[in-house]
Amino acid sequence: MRISGEKRNNMNHSTANLVVNTKRIQDRLEALSQFGRNSNGGIDRSFGSTADLAAREHLISLLKTEIGAAIDVDPAANIWAKINTDSELPTIAIGSHHDTVQNGGRYDGALGIILAMEILSVIQEQQIGLRHPLALVSFTAEEPNPFNLSTLGSRMAAGKLDPAKLREVEDTIHHIPLATALAKAGGSFEKLGEAKLLPNLLSAFMECHIEQGKRLENKGLSLAVVSGITGIYRETIQICGEANHAGTTLMQDRHDALLAASEFCLVFEKILKDTKRDDVVGTIGHLEIFPNAVNIIPGETVLTMEVRTLEGDVTKAVVECLAAPIAVIEKKRGVHFIRRVLLDQAGVALDKIVIDKMAQAMMEMSEPYLTLASMAGHDATHLASVTRSGMLFVRSIDGKSHCPKENSMLEDIEKAGNVLLQTILLLDKELE
Repeated sequence: MRISGEKRNNMNHSTANLVVNTKRIQDRLEALSQFGRNSNGGIDRSFGSTADLAAREHLISLLKTEIGAAIDVDPAANIWAKINTDSELPTIAIGSHHDTVQNGGRYDGALGIILAMEILSVIQEQQIGLRHPLALVSFTAEEPNPFNLSTLGSRMAAGKLDPAKLREVEDTIHHIPLATALAKAGGSFEKLGEAKLLPNLLSAFMECHIEQGKRLENKGLSLAVVSGITGIYRETIQICGEANHAGTTLMQDRHDALLAASEFCLVFEKILKDTKRDDVVGTIGHLEIFPNAVNIIPGETVLTMEVRTLEGDVTKAVVECLAAPIAVIEKKRGVHFIRRVLLDQAGVALDKIVIDKMAQAMMEMSEPYLTLASMAGHDATHLASVTRSGMLFVRSIDGKSHCPKENSMLEDIEKAGNVLLQTILLLDKELE
């Protein structure tokens, strides 16, 4: 983590005094937050839901009528809205996602979309002559959803998903096929491969997002330049013990899969803490017990383990440290562990030019900032494989996210909008 900031240098171009319209940002955020609002004050707007479809119509309408952008919904149902379409240079894209987790907040993803919309609005209103086309993009299904396909849109754009392997995917709640959901959202499963971005189509991508943590708040700062995005490693672990009568089986004769899992959870926590690194975290967030009956000793437990680090070698070391204690637990409790890797996504370093231009914009605005690694995954992770990719973080009040209490101060959002605007203008001059 690095804290940076310098006194403002006089900007020698006519766009130095351009600023975003804070009231318009606030109004658009409020309007978008109404789609999927539940009785708890949270938002239910997962991919394929009625709220998701209504939010899409709302955003497309604003982009057409208030900005005059050219709209394209690709086969993955990603929404692209472009201005300055006559330029033959590669497009600079800004955006995020408009979907939410269940009972989520109004800022995660949505803030990036609304600020991107504001940038397009300012440039159109002020008739700023850009060298590059500029596009807003709202990626499909960034958040976990009933189709179990998070970051679907950005992974399709990066060519990281094989459409053939998605043919049988359906909503686990209502059993709606993915093809049906894509069609309703304006996409096309049959043309899904065409969502992959062609080489050199984009000059850069920028995503503005709430931090979803307390590092900025702890330093009393508003903004952070993101240096890289964490890798995510997940395993499903099946622990096979022996079901037996809860009353008649003596304690020394038991092979309790749940107690074995409990012991493993504590070992896992100790290994993570022993790294003594803030950029290493892990979670066991899902656990199932079989047969899950009050009078039967658990004969099987299945859990999902996740490790997040920026460095693949660190992830590997954490995972390797599990083998020895697992062997001890197996011998001690007479159980058997079966491990299967679900995900092994490497961490991603973000682009130096985008980072430098973001830092330049903040220094010219006399805005101090942190340099942080993101410990959450984002669409920018996948865009980094096809273009220059960067991220700007905005302070989250109390570090809250993925809940109704998610919040960011309007003055921080205003700063983020102005930094994003100036960074886009700097990139437009710098990049070919």
